[in-house]
This record gives sequence, structure tokens and C-alpha cells, in this order.
Amino acid sequence: MPLTLVRSEPAPSLIDRVREVVDQDLTSQVVAIDRDGVYPEAVLRRLGAAGAFAQHVCGEAGATVAGPTGLMAAIEAMAAVGETCLSTAFCMWCQDALAWYVACSDNAHLKRDLLPGVASGAILGGTGLSNPIKRFYGIEPIRLKARRSAGGYTVKGALPWVSNLGPDHHFGAVFERDDKPGHFVMAIVPCASLGLTLAQSTEFVALDGTRTFAVQMREVFVPDELVVADPIEAYLKRIRPGFVLMQAGMALGLIEGAIRLMEQAMTKLGHVNAYLPEQPEAFREELTLLRGTVARLAETPFDPSDAYWRAVLGARLAAGEATVRAAHGAMLHQGARGYVATGAAQRRLREAYFVAIVTPATKQLRKMIAELDGAGSRGSRCAS
Repeated sequence: MPLTLVRSEPAPSLIDRVREVVDQDLTSQVVAIDRDGVYPEAVLRRLGAAGAFAQHVCGEAGATVAGPTGLMAAIEAMAAVGETCLSTAFCMWCQDALAWYVACSDNAHLKRDLLPGVASGAILGGTGLSNPIKRFYGIEPIRLKARRSAGGYTVKGALPWVSNLGPDHHFGAVFERDDKPGHFVMAIVPCASLGLTLAQSTEFVALDGTRTFAVQMREVFVPDELVVADPIEAYLKRIRPGFVLMQAGMALGLIEGAIRLMEQAMTKLGHVNAYLPEQPEAFREELTLLRGTVARLAETPFDPSDAYWRAVLGARLAAGEATVRAAHGAMLHQGARGYVATGAAQRRLREAYFVAIVTPATKQLRKMIAELDGAGSRGSRCAS
């Protein structure tokens, strides 16, 4: 009997698996996500099952320590989704940040009981660090205060905008102790906590499908087993490069999507689009350079030096500014066809401004860089 050779196909790569989810489940929903505020929960869970949220934790999902080797893989997975829909890519960043918080902590309980679910997409959640990051750079006061209680903290206050939330979701939060001004604690808070309410605070021009809520905490008890850092100074310095670098995934994806819109327009409008000052080839070169810079920085996310932190901030600033320019270019290249209500170009332009204003926003990044360079008049707690 003759032997039959059976050729096994190579296992799909992470990006292949992510693109399959995009093609099968996300593309058809993009307009509804954008115009109707549909939250892509099923897509996020499928992306988690595909491994998109587990790349930047060491070893298997649920490992007890964070590992830098997969940080760029997490960024590239986010970018692959951001090529099509920034709302979903942003929710991925929220999810990745939540996993990063737990993986970088010394909390064995959370690593054992929460991290596997977050890394697999079974547990979804977000990040409430916009306010404390602004607080540590002198932009606004801390919004959550707490008092020490038996076995934990009792927290009160409100956060105006926290994304990727729902009744069974979790988020990271920083609060200041009432009895110790300047003493900050960070914990992972379940949205189902007694005394915690979620309210739809406003309607945005884009990314309205990200389940962004105002979070009100009225005497919410946060047990010690949910605390990731107390106090937080050394911990924040450890997590901040990864927190900021992962946002580049949104930028890389949206820039790629904008370039494709420019290239598509060349078929019928190339004879006149050639007169526009910025062409897709130039954006392609810029994207390649930006991706290389992010990949290099993602290799050492725990580098404690000011020089490295300065490079991370510079890359994030460049990513945000390039995103807005690329989306603007796509709008001009597409012309009237991109200006209709369901047109991709006008949606990408609205989404691009989010990359420039999400914390840390362009103006805050410039402030942080100026302070590191010695040009600012005020120091920074977080930069010390």
C-alpha cells in the first residue's frame, strides 16, 4: 500500500487570527459602532480567545510576572484591528492595560484569579488612570479619595470618563488617602462593587461604542486583595512605559488604514491627487520608521532611565501627530466620497483626533517632555 504524505498547514499566526476576527466579525459592524455606539463585546472576546490580550504577559495567560518580549506583539495585534476600527482598537488598549497592571504587580491573588480571564478576554475591563496621570503632572486634582478600613479601603469620588466598562467589567483606579495626603494607592475595582454606579455622561463625535462611562464611587469598599500598589511611586514608574507605548498600536493601525484610503483614491483621482502636498508613499515611509522605533522601545519596557522614558514620550507624541496628518491626508485624497455620513475617511479623521487627545494627550506629552528636558518650571512626581 503506497504511503500518502499528509502536509500539515502551519498554525495561523497571531496576526492571522486577529485579521480573521476582523474580517468575519468586525468589518460589517464598523458603521454601527461609529454611528450607533454599538459596543463590540463579542469581537473583543473573540480577540481574547485568539490570544490578542495575552502577548505581553510572560508565558501562558495568567503568568505571575510580566514579560517584555510580547509587548510589540500586543501592539501589532491592536494595530491590525485599528486599520479597520479605532473604537475596537482602543478597547483592546484598555484591556491590554488592565492585564499590564496586574502582571506588573506583586499581587499573587489577582495574578491567579483575575489575570487569566483578562488575558483570554473572558473578563473585560479598562483603565481609570487618566485622572491620576494628569494629577501627577500638575494638570488636575485627584478625584478619588479613600480612608483606611479593616481589610482594605473605602473609596469615594467620581471619574468622568472610564472606557471599556460594563456591569461585570473591572478597571484600574488610583485614590489618595484622606489621612495621608500625598499617599496614593492603586487597585483593580470590579464594576459590580456595592456603591459603584456607571452613567452615560456624554455623546462623543467618535468612539462612542467604547462603553465610556462616568464612574461614581460612594463609599465603595476595596479589599486589600485587589490592591496592586501601596504606595504607587515605584510601581507607576515600572508600568508607565508599557502603558504609553501600547497606545502606539492605535496610531499604527489608523495610519495604515488612512494610507490605504489614499491608495484606493489613486485609481480614479490620481491625476489630481498628485497635486496634494502629502502622498501615501511618504506616509508609508514614516509609518515604517515609527513602527521600528516603537518595536525597539518595546524590547525594554522596564528601563528606568529618564532617557528611555523621554524616548517613549517622543515616540508617542510622533505617533499621535502622524495619525492626525495621515487621516487628514486620507480625507483630502478621498474628497467628496469620504465626506458622506458613512464614508470611511471622515470617520478615520474623527478617530484620529482621539489618538491626539487621549491621555497623555499631545499637549500633556509636550509638557512632560519639556519638564524632562528642563524647560518646565515645575517638576513631576511621576518623573522622579
